Amino acid sequence: MRHAGLILLCSLIACGATLPQQGPVPAEKPENSSKPTPAPKPAAPTDNDSSATGKTESGRDLPAGWKDDAIDAVPPVIVEIEKEDEGAYRACLAALRTLGASFTEGARIDDGKGCGIDKPIEVNEILPGTSLKPEGTMRCETALALARWTRETAAPAAKVAFGPDAAIGSLNQASSYVCRLRNNGSTGKISEHARGNAIDIASITLKDGKTIDIQPRDDDGTLTGAFQRAITATACLYFTTVLDPGSDAAHETHLHFDVIERKNGYRYCR
Repeated sequence: MRHAGLILLCSLIACGATLPQQGPVPAEKPENSSKPTPAPKPAAPTDNDSSATGKTESGRDLPAGWKDDAIDAVPPVIVEIEKEDEGAYRACLAALRTLGASFTEGARIDDGKGCGIDKPIEVNEILPGTSLKPEGTMRCETALALARWTRETAAPAAKVAFGPDAAIGSLNQASSYVCRLRNNGSTGKISEHARGNAIDIASITLKDGKTIDIQPRDDDGTLTGAFQRAITATACLYFTTVLDPGSDAAHETHLHFDVIERKNGYRYCR
Protein backbone atom coordinates (compact mmCIF):
# COMPACT_ATOMS: atom_id res chain seq x y z
CA MET A 1 0.00 0.00 0.00
CA ARG A 2 2.82 2.40 0.80
CA HIS A 3 4.26 1.89 -2.69
CA ALA A 4 0.85 2.53 -4.24
CA GLY A 5 0.49 5.83 -2.30
CA LEU A 6 3.87 7.05 -3.48
CA ILE A 7 3.01 6.16 -7.07
CA LEU A 8 -0.27 8.08 -6.81
CA LEU A 9 1.46 11.18 -5.28
CA CYS A 10 4.11 11.18 -8.00
CA SER A 11 1.42 10.88 -10.64
CA LEU A 12 -0.42 13.90 -9.26
CA ILE A 13 2.75 16.03 -9.22
CA ALA A 14 3.76 14.93 -12.72
CA CYS A 15 0.31 15.75 -14.12
CA GLY A 16 0.34 19.24 -12.61
CA ALA A 17 -2.59 18.62 -10.29
CA THR A 18 -3.36 21.32 -7.77
CA LEU A 19 -2.87 20.24 -4.21
CA PRO A 20 -5.32 21.55 -1.63
CA GLN A 21 -4.27 24.73 0.21
CA GLN A 22 -3.18 24.42 3.77
CA GLY A 23 -5.49 26.68 5.79
CA PRO A 24 -7.65 29.67 4.69
CA VAL A 25 -6.22 32.43 2.49
CA PRO A 26 -6.42 35.85 4.25
CA ALA A 27 -8.78 38.31 2.58
CA GLU A 28 -7.19 41.17 0.66
CA LYS A 29 -7.18 44.37 2.73
CA PRO A 30 -9.27 47.21 1.30
CA GLU A 31 -7.35 50.22 -0.01
CA ASN A 32 -6.94 52.94 2.58
CA SER A 33 -9.33 55.63 1.33
CA SER A 34 -7.86 58.21 3.70
CA LYS A 35 -4.42 58.09 2.05
CA PRO A 36 -4.00 61.26 -0.10
CA THR A 37 -3.56 60.76 -3.82
CA PRO A 38 -0.34 62.45 -5.03
CA ALA A 39 -0.94 65.38 -7.36
CA PRO A 40 0.12 64.76 -10.96
CA LYS A 41 3.37 66.38 -12.04
CA PRO A 42 2.87 69.36 -14.36
CA ALA A 43 3.87 68.69 -17.95
CA ALA A 44 6.80 70.65 -19.34
CA PRO A 45 5.86 73.27 -21.94
CA THR A 46 5.96 71.92 -25.46
CA ASP A 47 5.13 75.08 -27.38
CA ASN A 48 8.23 75.83 -29.45
CA ASP A 49 6.65 78.32 -31.86
CA SER A 50 9.61 80.48 -32.86
CA SER A 51 7.32 83.35 -33.79
CA ALA A 52 5.78 83.57 -30.32
CA THR A 53 6.26 86.69 -28.27
CA GLY A 54 5.04 87.71 -24.84
CA LYS A 55 5.72 89.75 -21.76
CA THR A 56 7.22 89.12 -18.35
CA GLU A 57 5.14 89.36 -15.20
CA SER A 58 6.07 93.02 -14.88
CA GLY A 59 5.02 93.76 -18.46
CA ARG A 60 8.47 93.92 -20.09
CA ASP A 61 8.69 92.56 -23.63
CA LEU A 62 10.18 89.12 -24.17
CA PRO A 63 12.33 88.34 -27.21
CA ALA A 64 10.82 86.41 -30.10
CA GLY A 65 10.90 82.65 -29.60
CA TRP A 66 10.53 82.77 -25.82
CA LYS A 67 7.27 82.66 -23.88
CA ASP A 68 6.93 83.72 -20.26
CA ASP A 69 5.79 80.20 -19.30
CA ALA A 70 8.79 78.59 -20.99
CA ILE A 71 10.97 79.41 -18.01
CA ASP A 72 8.71 77.19 -15.86
CA ALA A 73 10.67 74.29 -17.35
CA VAL A 74 13.80 75.54 -15.58
CA PRO A 75 14.52 73.85 -12.24
CA PRO A 76 13.76 76.47 -9.55
CA VAL A 77 17.34 76.77 -8.33
CA ILE A 78 17.26 80.55 -8.16
CA VAL A 79 13.83 82.12 -8.23
CA GLU A 80 14.57 85.14 -6.09
CA ILE A 81 16.68 88.06 -7.23
CA GLU A 82 20.03 87.92 -5.50
CA LYS A 83 20.36 90.76 -3.02
CA GLU A 84 23.47 92.88 -3.40
CA ASP A 85 25.78 93.30 -0.45
CA GLU A 86 25.55 97.00 0.32
CA GLY A 87 29.22 97.41 1.22
CA ALA A 88 30.46 95.56 -1.86
CA TYR A 89 28.06 97.51 -4.06
CA ARG A 90 29.27 100.88 -2.76
CA ALA A 91 32.91 99.83 -3.15
CA CYS A 92 32.18 98.78 -6.74
CA LEU A 93 30.55 102.15 -7.54
CA ALA A 94 33.56 103.96 -6.10
CA ALA A 95 35.98 101.91 -8.22
CA LEU A 96 33.88 102.52 -11.33
CA ARG A 97 33.85 106.27 -10.70
CA THR A 98 37.62 106.24 -10.18
CA LEU A 99 38.03 104.73 -13.65
CA GLY A 100 35.91 107.54 -15.06
CA ALA A 101 32.84 105.56 -16.13
CA SER A 102 29.61 107.48 -16.65
CA PHE A 103 26.48 105.77 -15.31
CA THR A 104 23.29 106.26 -13.33
CA GLU A 105 21.86 104.10 -10.57
CA GLY A 106 18.43 102.65 -11.29
CA ALA A 107 15.47 101.25 -9.40
CA ARG A 108 15.33 97.55 -8.55
CA ILE A 109 14.24 95.39 -11.49
CA ASP A 110 12.02 92.37 -10.87
CA ASP A 111 10.59 90.77 -14.00
CA GLY A 112 9.59 87.54 -12.26
CA LYS A 113 10.88 83.98 -12.77
CA GLY A 114 14.26 84.98 -11.32
CA CYS A 115 14.84 87.76 -13.87
CA GLY A 116 16.00 91.05 -12.39
CA ILE A 117 18.72 93.10 -10.71
CA ASP A 118 18.64 94.25 -7.10
CA LYS A 119 20.76 97.35 -7.74
CA PRO A 120 21.03 98.00 -11.48
CA ILE A 121 23.12 100.70 -13.11
CA GLU A 122 22.72 102.21 -16.58
CA VAL A 123 26.12 102.67 -18.24
CA ASN A 124 26.63 105.11 -21.13
CA GLU A 125 30.43 105.58 -20.97
CA ILE A 126 32.58 102.70 -19.81
CA LEU A 127 35.68 104.95 -19.70
CA PRO A 128 36.14 108.66 -20.38
CA GLY A 129 35.67 109.07 -24.13
CA THR A 130 34.69 105.41 -24.65
CA SER A 131 30.94 105.00 -25.03
CA LEU A 132 28.84 101.91 -24.53
CA LYS A 133 26.42 101.90 -27.46
CA PRO A 134 23.60 101.62 -26.85
CA GLU A 135 23.81 102.28 -23.13
CA GLY A 136 23.39 99.11 -21.13
CA THR A 137 21.73 97.99 -17.90
CA MET A 138 23.75 95.64 -15.70
CA ARG A 139 25.13 94.98 -12.25
CA CYS A 140 28.01 97.15 -11.11
CA GLU A 141 30.31 94.12 -10.95
CA THR A 142 29.74 93.47 -14.67
CA ALA A 143 30.42 97.10 -15.57
CA LEU A 144 33.59 97.20 -13.48
CA ALA A 145 34.99 94.09 -15.16
CA LEU A 146 34.20 95.61 -18.58
CA ALA A 147 35.85 98.93 -17.67
CA ARG A 148 39.03 97.26 -16.41
CA TRP A 149 39.25 94.98 -19.45
CA THR A 150 38.82 97.95 -21.80
CA ARG A 151 41.38 100.11 -20.02
CA GLU A 152 44.03 97.49 -19.28
CA THR A 153 43.93 95.17 -22.31
CA ALA A 154 41.59 96.20 -25.15
CA ALA A 155 42.80 99.81 -25.42
CA PRO A 156 46.55 98.94 -25.34
CA ALA A 157 45.97 96.10 -27.85
CA ALA A 158 44.30 98.57 -30.22
CA LYS A 159 47.41 100.79 -30.13
CA VAL A 160 49.67 97.84 -30.91
CA ALA A 161 47.46 96.56 -33.74
CA PHE A 162 46.35 99.82 -35.35
CA GLY A 163 48.96 102.40 -34.40
CA PRO A 164 50.02 104.45 -31.37
CA ASP A 165 47.27 107.00 -31.94
CA ALA A 166 44.48 104.40 -32.09
CA ALA A 167 41.86 104.83 -29.37
CA ILE A 168 38.60 103.03 -28.71
CA GLY A 169 35.64 105.32 -29.26
CA SER A 170 32.86 102.87 -28.44
CA LEU A 171 32.06 99.33 -27.45
CA ASN A 172 28.98 98.36 -29.44
CA GLN A 173 26.92 95.96 -27.36
CA ALA A 174 24.29 93.52 -28.61
CA SER A 175 22.78 92.59 -25.24
CA SER A 176 23.07 93.64 -21.62
CA TYR A 177 20.16 92.99 -19.23
CA VAL A 178 17.28 91.08 -20.79
CA CYS A 179 14.88 88.54 -19.28
CA ARG A 180 15.50 85.39 -21.31
CA LEU A 181 16.92 81.89 -21.29
CA ARG A 182 20.42 80.96 -22.48
CA ASN A 183 21.01 81.40 -26.21
CA ASN A 184 17.45 82.77 -26.54
CA GLY A 185 16.12 79.24 -26.12
CA SER A 186 12.52 78.33 -25.34
CA THR A 187 13.66 75.83 -22.69
CA GLY A 188 16.77 75.49 -20.59
CA LYS A 189 18.61 77.47 -17.94
CA ILE A 190 18.11 81.14 -17.31
CA SER A 191 20.68 83.40 -18.97
CA GLU A 192 23.18 85.45 -17.00
CA HIS A 193 21.83 88.40 -19.00
CA ALA A 194 18.61 87.94 -17.01
CA ARG A 195 20.56 88.60 -13.79
CA GLY A 196 22.58 91.57 -15.02
CA ASN A 197 25.77 89.52 -15.01
CA ALA A 198 26.47 89.55 -18.75
CA ILE A 199 27.34 91.81 -21.67
CA ASP A 200 27.69 90.92 -25.37
CA ILE A 201 30.12 92.97 -27.49
CA ALA A 202 29.25 92.91 -31.21
CA SER A 203 31.92 95.32 -32.45
CA ILE A 204 34.48 97.92 -31.43
CA THR A 205 34.73 101.30 -33.12
CA LEU A 206 37.95 103.33 -33.01
CA LYS A 207 37.88 107.11 -32.81
CA ASP A 208 39.12 107.35 -36.40
CA GLY A 209 35.93 105.57 -37.50
CA LYS A 210 37.36 102.08 -38.08
CA THR A 211 35.01 99.37 -36.79
CA ILE A 212 36.17 95.87 -35.89
CA ASP A 213 33.22 93.49 -36.19
CA ILE A 214 33.36 90.40 -34.01
CA GLN A 215 33.33 87.37 -36.30
CA PRO A 216 35.16 84.04 -36.69
CA ARG A 217 38.85 84.97 -36.94
CA ASP A 218 40.77 81.87 -35.83
CA ASP A 219 42.46 81.70 -39.23
CA ASP A 220 42.65 85.45 -39.83
CA GLY A 221 46.34 86.29 -40.26
CA THR A 222 45.82 90.07 -40.23
CA LEU A 223 46.40 92.44 -37.34
CA THR A 224 42.63 92.72 -37.01
CA GLY A 225 42.43 88.97 -36.44
CA ALA A 226 45.29 89.14 -33.96
CA PHE A 227 43.57 92.01 -32.14
CA GLN A 228 40.31 90.09 -31.72
CA ARG A 229 42.07 86.95 -30.52
CA ALA A 230 44.16 88.98 -28.06
CA ILE A 231 41.26 90.82 -26.46
CA THR A 232 39.27 87.58 -26.25
CA ALA A 233 42.07 85.71 -24.49
CA THR A 234 42.76 88.51 -22.00
CA ALA A 235 39.06 88.86 -21.17
CA CYS A 236 39.28 85.68 -19.10
CA LEU A 237 41.40 87.61 -16.60
CA TYR A 238 38.38 89.82 -15.87
CA PHE A 239 35.28 87.70 -16.56
CA THR A 240 34.40 84.21 -15.38
CA THR A 241 32.80 83.26 -18.72
CA VAL A 242 34.12 84.25 -22.16
CA LEU A 243 32.50 82.88 -25.32
CA ASP A 244 33.69 83.92 -28.79
CA PRO A 245 32.68 83.10 -32.39
CA GLY A 246 34.54 79.79 -32.14
CA SER A 247 32.41 78.59 -29.23
CA ASP A 248 29.17 77.75 -31.05
CA ALA A 249 26.73 79.05 -33.65
CA ALA A 250 24.95 81.24 -31.08
CA HIS A 251 28.10 83.37 -30.56
CA GLU A 252 29.40 83.82 -34.11
CA THR A 253 28.77 87.56 -34.13
CA HIS A 254 29.76 88.71 -30.65
CA LEU A 255 31.85 88.17 -27.55
CA HIS A 256 29.86 87.04 -24.52
CA PHE A 257 31.28 88.10 -21.15
CA ASP A 258 29.75 87.35 -17.75
CA VAL A 259 30.67 87.34 -14.08
CA ILE A 260 28.77 84.29 -12.82
CA GLU A 261 30.29 83.00 -9.59
CA ARG A 262 31.57 79.42 -9.72
CA LYS A 263 33.12 77.15 -7.13
CA ASN A 264 36.83 77.61 -6.46
CA GLY A 265 37.00 80.61 -8.81
CA TYR A 266 36.66 78.40 -11.90
CA ARG A 267 36.47 80.21 -15.26
CA TYR A 268 35.03 79.01 -18.54
CA CYS A 269 36.74 80.56 -21.57
CA ARG A 270 36.58 79.30 -25.16
